[in-house]
Amino acid sequence: MKMRQRFEQQTALGITPICEVKLPLKSRDELPPVLMALQYIFITPELNEEIFSLLEKKVCEGKKPTGRKGMDLWHILVLSVVRHTLDTNWDRLELIANYDALTRKIMGVSMSEFETYEIEFSRQSIIDNVCLVDEELLHAVNTIVVSYGQELLKKKRTKKLN
Repeated sequence: MKMRQRFEQQTALGITPICEVKLPLKSRDELPPVLMALQYIFITPELNEEIFSLLEKKVCEGKKPTGRKGMDLWHILVLSVVRHTLDTNWDRLELIANYDALTRKIMGVSMSEFETYEIEFSRQSIIDNVCLVDEELLHAVNTIVVSYGQELLKKKRTKKLN
């Protein structure tokens, strides 16, 4: 049994696939654009592979491949990015991880149709896992995302010229 996995979304009633999560486009809050970028990372195979490879190297390297299942790498990434975006404390991050509907949908752990939470994250689990992602790793992820964004802009400009 592998101790930590990249991500596995359960296909169950009431859980919206991450690629289908509708995010507010006109919100002035700083979180929706970041959640949109995370959604793009999740659905873009090349970007997804590069970022998960970095995460695996940082979070899983030197650890035994078996044992108690840890928090998914995707959950760790989402919560790390949210924490740094909002410059928030652990208590607020725990609240967001367990009760913010948009964040939970992007994490792939949204509420069931009976409004019960399928997965809850304890404060200590959040601290122990999110601390594994340092600023250096977030900077590397940001560099990869910016690079992909620049390539997208180049492709758009080329199409307009043709």
